[in-house]
Amino acid sequence: MDLPIRPRRNRKSAAIREMVKETRLAPGNFIYPLFFQEGSESTAIDAMPGCVRHSIDSLVQEAGEAHALGVPAVVLFPRIADELKTRDARECSNDDGLVPRAIRALKKALPEMVVITDVALDPYNADGHDGLVSEDGRILNDETVEVLCQQALCHARAGADIVAPSDMMDGRVAALRDALDAWNFEDVSIMSYTAKYASAYYGPFRGALDSAPRAGDKKTYQMDPSNAREAVLEASLDEAEGADMLMVKPAGAYLDIIAELREASPLPIAAYQVSGEYLMIKAAASTGWLDEEKVMMESLTSIRRAGADMILTYFAKAAAKKLRQG
Repeated sequence: MDLPIRPRRNRKSAAIREMVKETRLAPGNFIYPLFFQEGSESTAIDAMPGCVRHSIDSLVQEAGEAHALGVPAVVLFPRIADELKTRDARECSNDDGLVPRAIRALKKALPEMVVITDVALDPYNADGHDGLVSEDGRILNDETVEVLCQQALCHARAGADIVAPSDMMDGRVAALRDALDAWNFEDVSIMSYTAKYASAYYGPFRGALDSAPRAGDKKTYQMDPSNAREAVLEASLDEAEGADMLMVKPAGAYLDIIAELREASPLPIAAYQVSGEYLMIKAAASTGWLDEEKVMMESLTSIRRAGADMILTYFAKAAAKKLRQG
């Protein structure tokens, strides 16, 4: 055959394939989501094999092991005791609460590790929603934003490096930036959950934190999975309001949204490989139908290829270990 162009020449050896690789994955691309709870015991999460609800001591140890493998950041998700859940979610801004104590412990033991905190009310809310709920079942946007500002300030006082509002209330990025700056926390960054979809992939996570809504759903504030242009609108608003980083959640089924935001915004893009994505890989691998390690690495590479600078993934530690091994 007379073929002057033969793309296979660039695939003929491992060395050449490495030379022409377009997308590179490194431990520095990962953010490790960690669950934790009160008490000295850690408990396994049935719906998320390999994940546990840590005690604070165990949380620090797990974060340290990940950091030693090159993972630069953790994001914290607390399981709050039922007796502390109220309709006004007041526990979210308790300076002696579970999250501030965990932040202080992490920053003392691992001062170089980036600590990111979730800013939303669902772990603290008796209604299980990310926002305050009215008597007639409406999610109260502006009243919620006021509480989120107090929550973010609580985290900043404890030493959080980045606050990550996941609530999807309108105007919350600007309000958080104003509140943080007013209290001299200009250096605390905001990683906004910009395009957080009302997804069925979140089920295992809600079970891990017992944070599912007690009534209704989250469709009046989380985005419709059918919409892409809306994500660009949300990104433009968050950018204008002072977000430092934008996030797409979930990641795997929304690679097109990651790519859209990468084109639309100069800000760093994060993507969250959520609990349902993790569990599907784990479940298929447990039967022998898939090679867990290979699918793990392929899925993470695809998220990077779509344009994500950072990936929140429960595979962070395992993937970093694999990358270190080569």
